[in-house]
Amino acid sequence: MKLYIHGQVFTGENMVEAFAVDQGKFVAAADTETLRQAYPQAEMVDLEGRFVCAGFNDSHMHVLNDGYGLDSLHLAEHTGSLKEMKAYIAEEIVRRQIKPGQWLRGRGWNHDFFSDGHRFPTRYDLDEISTENPLCLVRACGHACVVNSKALEMIGVNRSTAQPDGGHFDVDEAGEPLGIFRENALDMVYSKLPQPNREELKTMLVAAMKHLNSFGITSSQTDDFVVFHALDYHEVIEAYRELEQEGRMTVRIYEQNHFTNLKDLKAFIAEGGNTGVGSDVFRFGPLKMLGDGSLGARTAFMSVPYADDPSTSGIPVYSQEAFDEMIGYAHEHGMQVAIHSIGDGILDRIMNAIEKALEKNPRADHRHGIIHCQITRPDQLERMARLNLHCYAQTIFLDYDIKIVEERIGKERASSSYNFKTLMDHGVWVSNGSDCPVELPNVLGGIQCAVTRSTLKEHIGPYLPDQAMTVKEAIQTFTIGSAHASFEENIKGKIAPGMLADFVILSENPMQVDPFKINEIQVLETWMNGNRVYCRNEKK
Repeated sequence: MKLYIHGQVFTGENMVEAFAVDQGKFVAAADTETLRQAYPQAEMVDLEGRFVCAGFNDSHMHVLNDGYGLDSLHLAEHTGSLKEMKAYIAEEIVRRQIKPGQWLRGRGWNHDFFSDGHRFPTRYDLDEISTENPLCLVRACGHACVVNSKALEMIGVNRSTAQPDGGHFDVDEAGEPLGIFRENALDMVYSKLPQPNREELKTMLVAAMKHLNSFGITSSQTDDFVVFHALDYHEVIEAYRELEQEGRMTVRIYEQNHFTNLKDLKAFIAEGGNTGVGSDVFRFGPLKMLGDGSLGARTAFMSVPYADDPSTSGIPVYSQEAFDEMIGYAHEHGMQVAIHSIGDGILDRIMNAIEKALEKNPRADHRHGIIHCQITRPDQLERMARLNLHCYAQTIFLDYDIKIVEERIGKERASSSYNFKTLMDHGVWVSNGSDCPVELPNVLGGIQCAVTRSTLKEHIGPYLPDQAMTVKEAIQTFTIGSAHASFEENIKGKIAPGMLADFVILSENPMQVDPFKINEIQVLETWMNGNRVYCRNEKK
Protein backbone atom coordinates (compact mmCIF):
# COMPACT_ATOMS: atom_id res chain seq x y z
CA MET A 1 0.00 0.00 0.00
CA LYS A 2 1.11 3.55 -0.76
CA LEU A 3 -0.01 6.67 1.04
CA TYR A 4 0.26 9.98 -0.82
CA ILE A 5 0.34 12.82 1.71
CA HIS A 6 0.63 16.62 1.98
CA GLY A 7 -0.98 17.35 -1.37
CA GLN A 8 -3.79 19.40 -2.83
CA VAL A 9 -6.00 16.50 -3.86
CA PHE A 10 -9.19 17.14 -5.80
CA THR A 11 -11.29 14.02 -5.33
CA GLY A 12 -13.75 15.07 -8.02
CA GLU A 13 -16.01 16.73 -5.50
CA ASN A 14 -13.87 18.36 -2.81
CA MET A 15 -10.29 18.99 -1.70
CA VAL A 16 -8.33 16.75 0.69
CA GLU A 17 -4.66 16.37 1.58
CA ALA A 18 -3.99 12.69 1.03
CA PHE A 19 -5.10 9.40 -0.48
CA ALA A 20 -4.19 5.73 -0.25
CA VAL A 21 -3.64 3.24 -3.09
CA ASP A 22 -3.53 -0.54 -2.85
CA GLN A 23 -3.61 -3.19 -5.59
CA GLY A 24 -4.42 -0.71 -8.33
CA LYS A 25 -7.33 0.99 -6.57
CA PHE A 26 -7.92 3.98 -4.33
CA VAL A 27 -8.57 2.88 -0.77
CA ALA A 28 -9.24 6.18 0.95
CA ALA A 29 -9.02 9.97 0.60
CA ALA A 30 -8.83 12.25 3.65
CA ASP A 31 -6.44 14.46 5.61
CA THR A 32 -2.84 13.37 6.08
CA GLU A 33 -2.98 12.55 9.79
CA THR A 34 -6.16 10.52 9.52
CA LEU A 35 -4.66 8.28 6.83
CA ARG A 36 -1.31 8.02 8.61
CA GLN A 37 -3.07 6.69 11.67
CA ALA A 38 -5.29 4.37 9.63
CA TYR A 39 -2.39 2.90 7.60
CA PRO A 40 0.78 3.21 9.73
CA GLN A 41 2.61 0.51 7.74
CA ALA A 42 1.99 2.09 4.32
CA GLU A 43 4.80 3.44 2.16
CA MET A 44 4.65 7.24 2.36
CA VAL A 45 4.94 9.49 -0.71
CA ASP A 46 5.17 13.22 0.02
CA LEU A 47 3.33 15.24 -2.63
CA GLU A 48 4.95 18.43 -1.32
CA GLY A 49 1.81 20.48 -1.86
CA ARG A 50 1.33 19.53 -5.51
CA PHE A 51 -2.10 19.21 -7.12
CA VAL A 52 -3.57 15.79 -7.85
CA CYS A 53 -6.82 14.75 -9.52
CA ALA A 54 -8.21 11.69 -11.25
CA GLY A 55 -6.51 10.78 -14.53
CA PHE A 56 -7.83 12.72 -17.48
CA ASN A 57 -10.26 10.97 -19.82
CA ASP A 58 -10.43 12.29 -23.40
CA SER A 59 -13.97 11.41 -24.46
CA HIS A 60 -13.44 11.65 -28.20
CA MET A 61 -10.24 11.31 -30.18
CA HIS A 62 -8.37 9.02 -32.57
CA VAL A 63 -5.56 7.15 -30.81
CA LEU A 64 -4.40 5.14 -33.82
CA ASN A 65 -4.52 8.19 -36.08
CA ASP A 66 -2.42 10.07 -33.55
CA GLY A 67 0.17 7.29 -33.55
CA TYR A 68 0.14 7.21 -37.34
CA GLY A 69 0.56 10.95 -37.52
CA LEU A 70 3.47 11.15 -35.09
CA ASP A 71 5.77 10.04 -37.92
CA SER A 72 4.15 12.21 -40.63
CA LEU A 73 4.85 15.85 -41.42
CA HIS A 74 3.52 18.18 -38.73
CA LEU A 75 2.27 21.05 -40.85
CA ALA A 76 0.55 23.12 -38.15
CA GLU A 77 3.82 24.84 -37.30
CA HIS A 78 4.58 25.67 -40.94
CA THR A 79 1.38 27.19 -42.30
CA GLY A 80 2.02 30.90 -41.85
CA SER A 81 1.84 30.93 -45.64
CA LEU A 82 1.45 28.47 -48.49
CA LYS A 83 4.97 29.37 -49.60
CA GLU A 84 6.34 28.49 -46.15
CA MET A 85 4.52 25.14 -46.13
CA LYS A 86 5.82 24.19 -49.57
CA ALA A 87 9.40 25.06 -48.61
CA TYR A 88 9.15 22.97 -45.43
CA ILE A 89 7.84 19.91 -47.28
CA ALA A 90 10.56 20.18 -49.95
CA GLU A 91 13.20 20.31 -47.20
CA GLU A 92 11.69 17.26 -45.48
CA ILE A 93 11.76 15.21 -48.69
CA VAL A 94 15.50 15.77 -48.81
CA ARG A 95 16.10 15.36 -45.06
CA ARG A 96 14.08 12.13 -44.84
CA GLN A 97 15.64 10.82 -48.05
CA ILE A 98 12.23 10.01 -49.51
CA LYS A 99 12.68 7.74 -52.53
CA PRO A 100 10.85 8.40 -55.85
CA GLY A 101 7.39 6.83 -55.77
CA GLN A 102 7.28 6.77 -51.95
CA TRP A 103 4.22 8.37 -50.32
CA LEU A 104 4.74 11.35 -48.03
CA ARG A 105 1.88 12.29 -45.73
CA GLY A 106 1.38 15.43 -43.66
CA ARG A 107 -1.35 16.94 -41.54
CA GLY A 108 -2.21 20.26 -39.94
CA TRP A 109 -2.42 22.93 -42.69
CA ASN A 110 -5.11 25.56 -42.36
CA HIS A 111 -5.77 27.92 -45.27
CA ASP A 112 -7.24 30.52 -42.91
CA PHE A 113 -3.70 31.07 -41.60
CA PHE A 114 -2.04 31.52 -45.02
CA SER A 115 -0.77 35.11 -45.26
CA ASP A 116 -0.43 34.79 -49.06
CA GLY A 117 -4.10 34.06 -49.75
CA HIS A 118 -6.80 32.21 -47.78
CA ARG A 119 -7.37 29.42 -50.29
CA PHE A 120 -6.97 25.66 -50.35
CA PRO A 121 -3.74 24.48 -51.98
CA THR A 122 -4.21 22.44 -55.17
CA ARG A 123 -2.40 19.67 -57.03
CA TYR A 124 -0.49 22.35 -58.93
CA ASP A 125 0.87 23.89 -55.74
CA LEU A 126 2.04 20.47 -54.58
CA ASP A 127 3.52 19.68 -58.01
CA GLU A 128 5.95 22.54 -57.35
CA ILE A 129 7.21 20.48 -54.39
CA SER A 130 7.47 17.12 -56.14
CA THR A 131 6.33 15.36 -59.28
CA GLU A 132 8.07 12.10 -58.31
CA ASN A 133 6.59 11.48 -54.86
CA PRO A 134 2.85 11.16 -54.20
CA LEU A 135 1.95 13.76 -51.57
CA CYS A 136 -1.12 13.66 -49.31
CA LEU A 137 -1.60 16.68 -47.05
CA VAL A 138 -4.55 16.54 -44.65
CA ARG A 139 -6.22 19.73 -43.44
CA ALA A 140 -6.08 20.31 -39.66
CA CYS A 141 -9.74 19.32 -39.28
CA GLY A 142 -9.23 15.95 -41.00
CA HIS A 143 -12.22 16.52 -43.29
CA ALA A 144 -10.28 17.51 -46.41
CA CYS A 145 -6.96 16.74 -48.01
CA VAL A 146 -4.99 17.81 -51.05
CA VAL A 147 -2.76 15.60 -53.21
CA ASN A 148 -0.41 16.25 -56.11
CA SER A 149 -0.58 14.99 -59.69
CA LYS A 150 1.61 11.97 -58.92
CA ALA A 151 -0.84 10.90 -56.22
CA LEU A 152 -3.82 11.40 -58.55
CA GLU A 153 -2.09 9.19 -61.08
CA MET A 154 -1.42 6.48 -58.47
CA ILE A 155 -4.97 6.44 -57.08
CA GLY A 156 -6.49 6.55 -60.56
CA VAL A 157 -8.63 9.68 -60.22
CA ASN A 158 -9.16 11.74 -63.38
CA ARG A 159 -11.84 13.79 -65.14
CA SER A 160 -13.81 10.61 -65.90
CA THR A 161 -14.05 9.54 -62.25
CA ALA A 162 -17.53 9.73 -60.72
CA GLN A 163 -18.14 11.75 -57.56
CA PRO A 164 -18.75 9.62 -54.43
CA ASP A 165 -21.85 9.71 -52.24
CA GLY A 166 -21.40 11.85 -49.12
CA GLY A 167 -18.24 13.46 -50.41
CA HIS A 168 -16.70 15.51 -53.19
CA PHE A 169 -13.44 16.11 -55.03
CA ASP A 170 -12.94 19.55 -56.54
CA VAL A 171 -12.53 20.05 -60.29
CA ASP A 172 -11.62 23.05 -62.43
CA GLU A 173 -13.74 24.58 -65.18
CA ALA A 174 -12.52 21.92 -67.63
CA GLY A 175 -13.52 19.12 -65.24
CA GLU A 176 -9.95 18.23 -64.26
CA PRO A 177 -9.46 17.20 -60.61
CA LEU A 178 -7.71 19.87 -58.52
CA GLY A 179 -6.40 17.33 -56.00
CA ILE A 180 -8.77 18.47 -53.24
CA PHE A 181 -10.85 15.73 -51.58
CA ARG A 182 -13.60 16.29 -49.00
CA GLU A 183 -15.49 13.96 -46.63
CA ASN A 184 -16.26 10.51 -48.14
CA ALA A 185 -14.06 11.34 -51.13
CA LEU A 186 -11.09 10.99 -48.76
CA ASP A 187 -11.57 7.23 -49.06
CA MET A 188 -10.47 7.48 -52.69
CA VAL A 189 -7.05 8.54 -51.42
CA TYR A 190 -6.73 6.74 -48.11
CA SER A 191 -7.65 3.32 -49.53
CA LYS A 192 -4.57 3.52 -51.78
CA LEU A 193 -2.08 4.44 -49.06
CA PRO A 194 0.26 1.71 -47.74
CA GLN A 195 -1.51 -0.36 -45.05
CA PRO A 196 0.36 -1.40 -41.85
CA ASN A 197 0.71 -4.91 -40.46
CA ARG A 198 -0.23 -5.92 -36.90
CA GLU A 199 3.17 -5.12 -35.36
CA GLU A 200 3.22 -1.71 -37.03
CA LEU A 201 -0.25 -1.03 -35.64
CA LYS A 202 0.95 -1.92 -32.15
CA THR A 203 3.97 0.36 -32.49
CA MET A 204 1.69 3.25 -33.47
CA LEU A 205 -0.72 2.58 -30.60
CA VAL A 206 2.07 2.40 -27.99
CA ALA A 207 3.58 5.67 -29.27
CA ALA A 208 0.18 7.35 -29.15
CA MET A 209 -0.57 6.14 -25.63
CA LYS A 210 2.78 7.47 -24.39
CA HIS A 211 1.93 10.76 -26.08
CA LEU A 212 -1.40 10.88 -24.24
CA ASN A 213 0.25 10.02 -20.92
CA SER A 214 2.42 13.14 -21.27
CA PHE A 215 -0.78 15.22 -21.15
CA GLY A 216 -2.08 13.42 -18.05
CA ILE A 217 -4.48 11.17 -19.97
CA THR A 218 -5.20 7.70 -18.60
CA SER A 219 -8.42 6.93 -20.52
CA SER A 220 -9.42 7.55 -24.11
CA GLN A 221 -12.66 7.09 -26.01
CA THR A 222 -11.35 6.60 -29.49
CA ASP A 223 -12.44 6.06 -33.08
CA ASP A 224 -9.84 3.75 -34.70
CA PHE A 225 -11.57 1.41 -37.15
CA VAL A 226 -11.40 3.58 -40.30
CA VAL A 227 -7.90 5.07 -40.05
CA PHE A 228 -6.66 2.61 -42.66
CA HIS A 229 -9.54 2.21 -45.04
CA ALA A 230 -8.30 -0.95 -46.74
CA LEU A 231 -7.45 -2.66 -43.45
CA ASP A 232 -9.87 -5.06 -41.73
CA TYR A 233 -10.91 -3.41 -38.45
CA HIS A 234 -10.42 -6.75 -36.69
CA GLU A 235 -6.67 -6.13 -37.03
CA VAL A 236 -7.04 -3.00 -34.88
CA ILE A 237 -9.01 -4.94 -32.26
CA GLU A 238 -6.43 -7.72 -32.15
CA ALA A 239 -3.57 -5.20 -31.90
CA TYR A 240 -5.18 -3.72 -28.78
CA ARG A 241 -5.88 -7.15 -27.30
CA GLU A 242 -2.30 -8.28 -27.82
CA LEU A 243 -0.98 -5.11 -26.19
CA GLU A 244 -3.28 -5.74 -23.23
CA GLN A 245 -2.05 -9.32 -22.90
CA GLU A 246 1.54 -8.09 -23.10
CA GLY A 247 0.92 -5.52 -20.35
CA ARG A 248 1.82 -2.61 -22.65
CA MET A 249 -1.39 -0.58 -22.41
CA THR A 250 -0.82 2.73 -20.62
CA VAL A 251 -4.23 4.20 -21.52
CA ARG A 252 -7.63 2.59 -20.95
CA ILE A 253 -9.50 2.36 -24.27
CA TYR A 254 -13.24 2.66 -24.85
CA GLU A 255 -13.54 2.05 -28.59
CA GLN A 256 -16.04 4.17 -30.49
CA ASN A 257 -16.83 1.55 -33.11
CA HIS A 258 -16.98 3.36 -36.46
CA PHE A 259 -19.12 1.68 -39.10
CA THR A 260 -20.34 3.16 -42.35
CA ASN A 261 -22.93 0.58 -43.38
CA LEU A 262 -25.53 -1.70 -41.82
CA LYS A 263 -23.94 -4.90 -43.10
CA ASP A 264 -20.72 -4.37 -41.13
CA LEU A 265 -22.62 -3.22 -38.03
CA LYS A 266 -24.78 -6.34 -38.09
CA ALA A 267 -21.72 -8.57 -38.48
CA PHE A 268 -19.98 -6.84 -35.54
CA ILE A 269 -22.97 -7.35 -33.24
CA ALA A 270 -23.51 -10.92 -34.47
CA GLU A 271 -19.96 -11.87 -33.51
CA GLY A 272 -20.44 -10.52 -29.99
CA GLY A 273 -19.31 -6.92 -30.33
CA ASN A 274 -21.40 -4.46 -28.36
CA THR A 275 -21.23 -1.63 -25.85
CA GLY A 276 -19.57 -2.74 -22.62
CA VAL A 277 -17.94 -5.90 -23.97
CA GLY A 278 -14.32 -6.19 -22.84
CA SER A 279 -12.19 -5.33 -19.83
CA ASP A 280 -11.45 -2.14 -17.92
CA VAL A 281 -8.39 -1.76 -20.18
CA PHE A 282 -9.94 -2.36 -23.62
CA ARG A 283 -13.69 -2.20 -24.00
CA PHE A 284 -16.14 -1.69 -26.86
CA GLY A 285 -18.23 1.45 -26.66
CA PRO A 286 -20.84 3.01 -28.95
CA LEU A 287 -21.57 2.89 -32.64
CA LYS A 288 -19.71 5.88 -34.07
CA MET A 289 -20.86 7.59 -37.25
CA LEU A 290 -19.59 10.67 -39.05
CA GLY A 291 -22.53 12.96 -39.71
CA ASP A 292 -20.90 15.86 -41.53
CA GLY A 293 -17.64 17.73 -41.93
CA SER A 294 -15.96 20.69 -40.26
CA LEU A 295 -16.66 24.38 -39.84
CA GLY A 296 -13.23 25.42 -41.09
CA ALA A 297 -13.61 23.50 -44.35
CA ARG A 298 -17.26 24.59 -44.74
CA THR A 299 -18.30 20.94 -44.94
CA ALA A 300 -20.31 20.96 -41.70
CA PHE A 301 -23.95 20.59 -42.80
CA MET A 302 -26.10 23.60 -41.91
CA SER A 303 -29.86 24.10 -41.97
CA VAL A 304 -29.26 27.27 -44.04
CA PRO A 305 -26.34 28.29 -46.30
CA TYR A 306 -23.07 29.60 -44.87
CA ALA A 307 -23.10 33.34 -44.18
CA ASP A 308 -19.70 33.76 -45.86
CA ASP A 309 -20.46 31.41 -48.77
CA PRO A 310 -24.17 31.23 -49.67
CA SER A 311 -23.40 28.72 -52.44
CA THR A 312 -23.11 25.87 -49.92
CA SER A 313 -24.72 24.48 -46.79
CA GLY A 314 -21.98 21.87 -46.29
CA ILE A 315 -21.95 18.13 -46.89
CA PRO A 316 -24.24 15.63 -45.14
CA VAL A 317 -22.45 12.29 -45.03
CA TYR A 318 -25.68 10.32 -44.44
CA SER A 319 -29.30 10.70 -45.44
CA GLN A 320 -32.11 10.65 -42.87
CA GLU A 321 -32.97 7.12 -43.98
CA ALA A 322 -29.40 5.90 -43.44
CA PHE A 323 -29.30 7.40 -39.93
CA ASP A 324 -32.68 5.86 -39.11
CA GLU A 325 -31.45 2.45 -40.24
CA MET A 326 -28.06 2.43 -38.51
CA ILE A 327 -29.04 4.15 -35.25
CA GLY A 328 -32.27 2.17 -35.04
CA TYR A 329 -30.48 -1.17 -35.43
CA ALA A 330 -27.79 -0.31 -32.87
CA HIS A 331 -30.34 0.91 -30.32
CA GLU A 332 -32.57 -2.12 -30.85
CA HIS A 333 -29.61 -4.36 -30.00
CA GLY A 334 -28.68 -2.48 -26.82
CA MET A 335 -25.80 -0.56 -28.34
CA GLN A 336 -24.94 3.02 -27.43
CA VAL A 337 -24.49 5.51 -30.30
CA ALA A 338 -22.21 8.56 -30.56
CA ILE A 339 -22.57 10.62 -33.72
CA HIS A 340 -20.31 13.38 -35.06
CA SER A 341 -22.35 16.55 -35.55
CA ILE A 342 -20.94 20.02 -36.15
CA GLY A 343 -23.65 21.69 -38.25
CA ASP A 344 -27.19 22.24 -36.99
CA GLY A 345 -28.59 20.71 -40.17
CA ILE A 346 -27.07 17.30 -39.51
CA LEU A 347 -28.00 17.51 -35.81
CA ASP A 348 -31.66 17.59 -36.82
CA ARG A 349 -31.28 14.34 -38.75
CA ILE A 350 -29.36 12.63 -35.94
CA MET A 351 -31.89 13.57 -33.27
CA ASN A 352 -34.74 12.55 -35.55
CA ALA A 353 -33.20 9.08 -35.85
CA ILE A 354 -32.52 8.75 -32.12
CA GLU A 355 -36.05 9.87 -31.26
CA LYS A 356 -37.53 7.30 -33.67
CA ALA A 357 -35.35 4.57 -32.14
CA LEU A 358 -36.42 5.51 -28.61
CA GLU A 359 -40.10 5.60 -29.54
CA LYS A 360 -39.86 2.12 -31.04
CA ASN A 361 -37.70 0.65 -28.26
CA PRO A 362 -37.83 2.83 -25.09
CA ARG A 363 -34.70 2.72 -22.93
CA ALA A 364 -34.05 5.19 -20.12
CA ASP A 365 -30.29 5.02 -19.62
CA HIS A 366 -29.15 4.75 -23.24
CA ARG A 367 -26.47 7.47 -23.05
CA HIS A 368 -26.61 8.13 -26.78
CA GLY A 369 -24.56 11.20 -27.55
CA ILE A 370 -23.60 13.99 -29.92
CA ILE A 371 -19.89 14.36 -30.66
CA HIS A 372 -18.76 18.02 -31.06
CA CYS A 373 -22.26 19.51 -30.75
CA GLN A 374 -20.99 22.84 -32.06
CA ILE A 375 -23.52 24.74 -34.16
CA THR A 376 -26.85 24.51 -32.36
CA ARG A 377 -30.14 26.34 -32.15
CA PRO A 378 -31.98 26.92 -28.85
CA ASP A 379 -34.69 24.41 -29.80
CA GLN A 380 -32.01 21.77 -30.39
CA LEU A 381 -30.43 22.35 -26.98
CA GLU A 382 -33.81 21.77 -25.36
CA ARG A 383 -34.41 18.68 -27.50
CA MET A 384 -31.05 17.21 -26.47
CA ALA A 385 -32.08 17.50 -22.85
CA ARG A 386 -35.50 16.02 -23.55
CA LEU A 387 -33.93 13.01 -25.31
CA ASN A 388 -31.41 12.64 -22.45
CA LEU A 389 -28.44 12.82 -24.82
CA HIS A 390 -24.80 13.11 -23.84
CA CYS A 391 -22.66 15.99 -25.18
CA TYR A 392 -19.09 15.14 -26.19
CA ALA A 393 -17.61 18.66 -26.21
CA GLN A 394 -14.19 19.82 -27.40
CA THR A 395 -13.71 23.16 -25.68
CA ILE A 396 -10.17 23.33 -27.14
CA PHE A 397 -11.85 24.01 -30.51
CA LEU A 398 -12.69 27.50 -29.26
CA ASP A 399 -9.00 28.37 -29.64
CA TYR A 400 -9.47 28.48 -33.43
CA ASP A 401 -13.21 28.63 -34.02
CA ILE A 402 -13.66 31.89 -32.10
CA LYS A 403 -11.89 33.58 -35.02
CA ILE A 404 -14.27 32.30 -37.70
CA VAL A 405 -17.62 31.26 -36.22
CA GLU A 406 -19.59 34.51 -36.61
CA GLU A 407 -18.19 35.08 -40.10
CA ARG A 408 -19.06 31.51 -41.15
CA ILE A 409 -22.60 31.21 -39.80
CA GLY A 410 -23.77 34.68 -38.76
CA LYS A 411 -24.17 36.28 -35.36
CA GLU A 412 -27.62 34.85 -34.58
CA ARG A 413 -26.70 31.18 -34.92
CA ALA A 414 -23.31 31.80 -33.33
CA SER A 415 -25.05 33.12 -30.21
CA SER A 416 -26.54 29.69 -29.45
CA SER A 417 -23.54 27.61 -30.52
CA TYR A 418 -20.82 26.05 -28.36
CA ASN A 419 -23.43 26.38 -25.60
CA PHE A 420 -22.01 23.71 -23.33
CA LYS A 421 -22.90 25.52 -20.09
CA THR A 422 -26.51 25.89 -21.24
CA LEU A 423 -26.60 22.15 -21.87
CA MET A 424 -25.23 21.52 -18.38
CA ASP A 425 -27.88 23.83 -16.94
CA HIS A 426 -30.48 21.78 -18.84
CA GLY A 427 -29.23 18.67 -17.06
CA VAL A 428 -27.24 17.28 -19.99
CA TRP A 429 -24.05 15.36 -19.13
CA VAL A 430 -21.06 17.05 -20.81
CA SER A 431 -17.71 15.34 -21.30
CA ASN A 432 -14.63 16.86 -22.89
CA GLY A 433 -11.99 15.82 -25.39
CA SER A 434 -9.61 16.99 -28.09
CA ASP A 435 -10.52 15.10 -31.27
CA CYS A 436 -6.75 14.51 -31.48
CA PRO A 437 -5.01 14.66 -33.94
CA VAL A 438 -7.30 17.52 -35.01
CA GLU A 439 -5.89 19.23 -31.90
CA LEU A 440 -3.17 18.14 -29.52
CA PRO A 441 -4.63 16.09 -26.63
CA ASN A 442 -4.02 19.15 -24.48
CA VAL A 443 -6.38 18.76 -21.51
CA LEU A 444 -5.12 21.83 -19.65
CA GLY A 445 -5.58 23.91 -22.79
CA GLY A 446 -9.13 22.55 -23.08
CA ILE A 447 -9.79 23.48 -19.45
CA GLN A 448 -8.46 27.01 -20.03
CA CYS A 449 -10.68 27.49 -23.09
CA ALA A 450 -13.70 26.18 -21.18
CA VAL A 451 -13.09 28.69 -18.38
CA THR A 452 -11.96 31.78 -20.31
CA ARG A 453 -13.88 31.22 -23.57
CA SER A 454 -10.86 32.84 -25.23
CA THR A 455 -7.96 31.75 -27.42
CA LEU A 456 -4.91 30.30 -25.69
CA LYS A 457 -2.20 32.69 -26.89
CA GLU A 458 -3.67 36.00 -28.05
CA HIS A 459 -6.58 35.76 -25.55
CA ILE A 460 -9.05 36.77 -28.25
CA GLY A 461 -12.52 36.71 -26.72
CA PRO A 462 -14.34 35.99 -24.59
CA TYR A 463 -16.84 34.33 -26.89
CA LEU A 464 -20.21 34.03 -25.14
CA PRO A 465 -18.77 34.51 -21.64
CA ASP A 466 -22.05 33.37 -20.09
CA GLN A 467 -21.11 29.88 -21.34
CA ALA A 468 -17.90 29.80 -19.28
CA MET A 469 -17.42 26.86 -16.90
CA THR A 470 -15.79 27.09 -13.51
CA VAL A 471 -12.40 25.39 -13.25
CA LYS A 472 -14.00 22.67 -11.14
CA GLU A 473 -16.68 22.05 -13.77
CA ALA A 474 -14.08 21.96 -16.55
CA ILE A 475 -11.95 19.40 -14.70
CA GLN A 476 -15.08 17.33 -14.10
CA THR A 477 -15.82 17.26 -17.84
CA PHE A 478 -12.43 15.59 -18.36
CA THR A 479 -12.91 13.13 -15.48
CA ILE A 480 -16.31 12.13 -14.10
CA GLY A 481 -18.17 13.53 -17.13
CA SER A 482 -16.12 11.39 -19.49
CA ALA A 483 -16.51 8.37 -17.22
CA HIS A 484 -20.28 8.82 -17.43
CA ALA A 485 -20.06 8.79 -21.23
CA SER A 486 -18.66 5.24 -21.06
CA PHE A 487 -20.91 3.91 -18.26
CA GLU A 488 -17.83 3.81 -16.01
CA GLU A 489 -18.59 6.48 -13.41
CA ASN A 490 -18.55 3.79 -10.70
CA ILE A 491 -14.98 2.73 -11.43
CA LYS A 492 -13.13 5.85 -12.64
CA GLY A 493 -13.18 9.64 -12.71
CA LYS A 494 -12.81 10.27 -8.97
CA ILE A 495 -10.28 9.69 -6.22
CA ALA A 496 -12.55 7.64 -3.98
CA PRO A 497 -12.52 4.20 -2.33
CA GLY A 498 -12.90 1.36 -4.84
CA MET A 499 -12.10 3.49 -7.89
CA LEU A 500 -9.28 2.58 -10.27
CA ALA A 501 -6.06 4.28 -9.16
CA ASP A 502 -5.59 6.47 -12.22
CA PHE A 503 -4.37 9.95 -11.36
CA VAL A 504 -2.29 12.88 -12.54
CA ILE A 505 0.07 15.14 -10.60
CA LEU A 506 0.32 18.76 -11.77
CA SER A 507 2.85 21.49 -10.98
CA GLU A 508 0.13 23.92 -9.84
CA ASN A 509 -3.50 23.96 -8.77
CA PRO A 510 -5.67 25.00 -11.77
CA MET A 511 -8.25 26.39 -9.34
CA GLN A 512 -5.74 28.84 -7.88
CA VAL A 513 -3.77 30.17 -10.86
CA ASP A 514 -4.74 32.94 -13.25
CA PRO A 515 -7.30 31.28 -15.58
CA PHE A 516 -5.28 32.51 -18.58
CA LYS A 517 -2.26 30.56 -17.31
CA ILE A 518 -3.88 27.16 -16.79
CA ASN A 519 -2.33 25.96 -20.05
CA GLU A 520 1.13 26.76 -18.64
CA ILE A 521 0.73 24.23 -15.81
CA GLN A 522 2.98 21.21 -16.25
CA VAL A 523 1.92 17.58 -16.08
CA LEU A 524 4.54 16.14 -13.74
CA GLU A 525 3.44 12.52 -13.43
CA THR A 526 0.70 10.27 -14.78
CA TRP A 527 -0.36 7.08 -12.99
CA MET A 528 -2.57 4.28 -14.26
CA ASN A 529 -3.69 1.40 -12.08
CA GLY A 530 -1.33 2.57 -9.36
CA ASN A 531 1.67 2.42 -11.72
CA ARG A 532 3.53 5.44 -13.02
CA VAL A 533 3.31 5.63 -16.82
CA TYR A 534 4.79 9.11 -17.30
CA CYS A 535 7.27 11.30 -15.43
CA ARG A 536 8.22 14.70 -16.81
CA ASN A 537 11.65 14.71 -15.17
CA GLU A 538 12.52 11.14 -16.08
CA LYS A 539 15.65 10.80 -18.19
CA LYS A 540 14.85 9.86 -21.76
